[in-house]
Amino acid sequence: MYISKYKSKIVSAEEAVKVVKSGDRVLLHANSCYPEILVNAMCDRYQELNDVEVAHLTIFQKPRFIDPEMQGHFRHNALFTSGVTRKAINEGRADFTPIFLSEIPIAIERGVIPIDVIFLNLSPPDKHGYCSFGVSNEISKTAAEHAKVVIAQINSKMPRVLGDNFIHIDKIDYMVECEQELVDVPMVDPNITPEEQRVYTRIGEIIASMIKDGDTLQMGIGAIPDAVLSFLTEKKDLGIHTEMFSDGLIDLIEMGVITCDKKTLLPGKIVASFVIATRKTHEYIDNNPFIEFRTTKFVNDPLNIARNDNMVSINSAIEVDITGQVCSHSIGNRIYSGFGGQVDFIRGASRSKGGRAILAFPSTAKNDTISKIVPTLTYGAGVTDTQADVHYIVTEYGVADLWGKTLRERVKQLIQIAHPKFRDELEKKAREFKYLW
Repeated sequence: MYISKYKSKIVSAEEAVKVVKSGDRVLLHANSCYPEILVNAMCDRYQELNDVEVAHLTIFQKPRFIDPEMQGHFRHNALFTSGVTRKAINEGRADFTPIFLSEIPIAIERGVIPIDVIFLNLSPPDKHGYCSFGVSNEISKTAAEHAKVVIAQINSKMPRVLGDNFIHIDKIDYMVECEQELVDVPMVDPNITPEEQRVYTRIGEIIASMIKDGDTLQMGIGAIPDAVLSFLTEKKDLGIHTEMFSDGLIDLIEMGVITCDKKTLLPGKIVASFVIATRKTHEYIDNNPFIEFRTTKFVNDPLNIARNDNMVSINSAIEVDITGQVCSHSIGNRIYSGFGGQVDFIRGASRSKGGRAILAFPSTAKNDTISKIVPTLTYGAGVTDTQADVHYIVTEYGVADLWGKTLRERVKQLIQIAHPKFRDELEKKAREFKYLW
């Protein structure tokens, strides 16, 4: 039954994207599920189209729709910004929407962000006709349920990831068969210097000392999460509830450090929404009942996060002022990333029984020439986390515990974990602002 129905919906990419009309909003499957074949077929039609909005979360391949000749035909709207789209946004050729990752599915459901067409990159259907969203569920499953037209690459290279991570072929309007390799995203930046690595290692060691046996963790990608994971090999019965994870988690699972047995929400399961990783992780999560992917409406809901006792969230920041205001998504008025799930997990972990919300970053940038703890946020910078949201801030110089503290107490603690070369200037400014006297 499903075989004949499946075959009846198979078309070429060129045929499928003919449904895109001028003025439509097209949402793209994110991360390593970027539907490149469909996007390229749509871009081939650019002279026939005007004012098409292309909305997306993180993408890693440079998309053609941001090329200068595409202006007027396509305008992209980043719900989270990455390196390949950042320049277009800051030059005014593209849009950015500040919104929590937990709330994007809600905005789609309520019609605040209506979707005309969605491009997906799915696993082949199983014998019951269900395709997996593969390595990236995030907002795409919700969007597929509310889009007017659903177009999917049926990719033989896409892992079949379990959980609330499936769509039936009855819900797909057009399917394009392909064999497209997933983009590998290595966890460690090869350009990190030995001194930078020393700092990250120290931060990882400090954070690991704050993690207890049986804790449930959320952490992202990059040098700090990688450093933290390297210090967890002696821990026991750790759990995972996180919007995303990367390669570093797999070693701890195979060592028996991560069991999820002590979790109080969905015990025995790693709960996530997507991975940003390499083939090592893609192969591990394929058809693995230990892994459960769900939408960010569920995974990033602060109330669900808080249902995990001893929830520990670990996130980073671009800069923090001496009162504890945090900017993580812009450099001044230039958009760098997005809100993502940082606030979701800070608030969820803060409300968890025994939970800890941690923000961690090196004390300086650009070879110790810029302090990341500053008197005031850079002019134009957006506040990602308010003073009241922030609990623990970690640099290589220690931990500032800010929850429930006065401005004076906060300032003192943050100056103590700033780089020594900037402490006198920070204290001078604090006295000027009457935070200290």
